Amino acid sequence: MTKEKMRLLDSLLRSLGGAAVAYSGGVDSTLLAAAAFNALRDGAVAVTLDSPTLPSWEMRDARSFAAEIGIRHVILPVSELNEPEFVANGRERCYYCKKFRLEYLNEWAGRSGIDWILDGSNTDDLSDYRPGSRALSEFERVLSPFLEVGMSKVEVREALRDIGLPTCSKPSSACLASRLEYGLEITPERLEQIESAEECLRSLFPPDTQIRVRHHGSIARIEIPPRLLPLLTTEETSSSVSRYILSLGFKHVALDLSGYMMGSLNGEELR
Repeated sequence: MTKEKMRLLDSLLRSLGGAAVAYSGGVDSTLLAAAAFNALRDGAVAVTLDSPTLPSWEMRDARSFAAEIGIRHVILPVSELNEPEFVANGRERCYYCKKFRLEYLNEWAGRSGIDWILDGSNTDDLSDYRPGSRALSEFERVLSPFLEVGMSKVEVREALRDIGLPTCSKPSSACLASRLEYGLEITPERLEQIESAEECLRSLFPPDTQIRVRHHGSIARIEIPPRLLPLLTTEETSSSVSRYILSLGFKHVALDLSGYMMGSLNGEELR
């Protein structure tokens, strides 16, 4: 089934003539970049928007995977922190972010003579609370090829495995702003707190580990897979991690015993 969908994807991409992939270096956008390059060669370009919400390790991955694919890679500095609706961090935060990003990409593509912008949404995204998806329908030149051919996250990973790209085992990611509870203003300082705390934790676990530090103002709430909880509860590790995260400006550090849960802050808001 996945191979048939990849053939459909290839046919769709070849019909475009040229396209810019909205590229973060994550699982979905990496497969889309590889498929676009295979179908369009020099007609394909991967575009990464380098903003304060993008973790530094994601930028490193984006550069590395783009080089491995061979696709032309363009990095454009932007900042959603200039958008008041985004900074206010309400329930529609992701909509304002996505709209801002697509507007920027749309303008850049127009100046660059590129007709299409490719978004990496897959069918799994339809089942989560994702207000950003609504922005996709507001741009005529934005396509979501995985949705067009009906590809799920599992199938995206399977396709990456088939073509030998290491992102097949990369954990799902999201922008740093997704770690802040709704209503807590998004600031450069808070984004830096989250990134530094997660970088500390990433050094303790295998690279495919899902790690989140949820920002609740004075509290940093750590989410990791339940099976790994004992690794953070030893006296030495818990003490050193706590000291470091407190040094970032938090007043309390909590370990969520429920473990990592995608979109856990969505659940808090929607209950």
